[in-house]
Amino acid sequence: MRDSRETLTTNAFVTGYPIKHSRSPVIHGYWLKTMGIAGSYRAHAVEPENFAEFMRLLRNGESGYIGGNVTIPHKESAYRFSDCKTEIAEELGAANTLWLEDGKIHATNTDGEGFLANLDDQAAGWDNTARAGKAAVVLGAGGAARAVIQALRNRGFSEIRVVNRTLVRAEEMRHRFGERVTAHPMEALQEVMRDAGLFVNTTSLGMDGEPAPAIDFGRLVHGAVVTDIVYVPLITPILAQAQTQGRRVVDGLGMLLHQAVPGFEKWFGKRPVVDATLRKLVIDDMETHG
Repeated sequence: MRDSRETLTTNAFVTGYPIKHSRSPVIHGYWLKTMGIAGSYRAHAVEPENFAEFMRLLRNGESGYIGGNVTIPHKESAYRFSDCKTEIAEELGAANTLWLEDGKIHATNTDGEGFLANLDDQAAGWDNTARAGKAAVVLGAGGAARAVIQALRNRGFSEIRVVNRTLVRAEEMRHRFGERVTAHPMEALQEVMRDAGLFVNTTSLGMDGEPAPAIDFGRLVHGAVVTDIVYVPLITPILAQAQTQGRRVVDGLGMLLHQAVPGFEKWFGKRPVVDATLRKLVIDDMETHG
């Protein structure tokens, strides 16, 4: 059987519910245009109860898509309904990137790759400093935290301290990702930051009027980096605190941009580049459409 790329037009999608505020069409549309590729990338809203049927149509070649991205609330369903999963997706139990190959839906998760690539791009050498601090602190233990914890463990961190309001959720991260992950309640936040080289916020704290906790980033090692996976606004309340305290900060927009690279290459056959023009394009779109 021929590869599905030979039998389908090069159309890709991003699906979620709702999906109208997704920036992914802006990102992929920019790459398609600048690389001169005759393809399309569309936002496709799918209600949760219709997702299984959406996957069936994709598998059977009836959707017109070669593959696409998956966002909230479909990542776990995308993993469950796909036929072949990468090891990364298997461990996470969630997928954000799908592609057709020989009549089967393949699934992976590029969130962790995007997270690391953003730090590599915006704070060169960050992992050397962070590993020298022996630990990374991850605030939050939800779905977004999974990819971050997995990526940090795979990059070689000796200790990843997960802090969460509900301790049992943090403990779930330890069970999922192994002994290098430790679980801590919110009350221990300041203590677990001592001598860490990286702080990552994966929660919504400080967003939409929610108060952000006062954090003493002075407990981190010299040269440590503070990052937030949220990118609206670019400088979140937590990043603003870190900046005020003289810490290097990395916003979360680059994670969105870099996680899109592997999928585009898989669907359209060319590896795109995240550049300043794309970043400005997405920022302008956020400012225009909210």
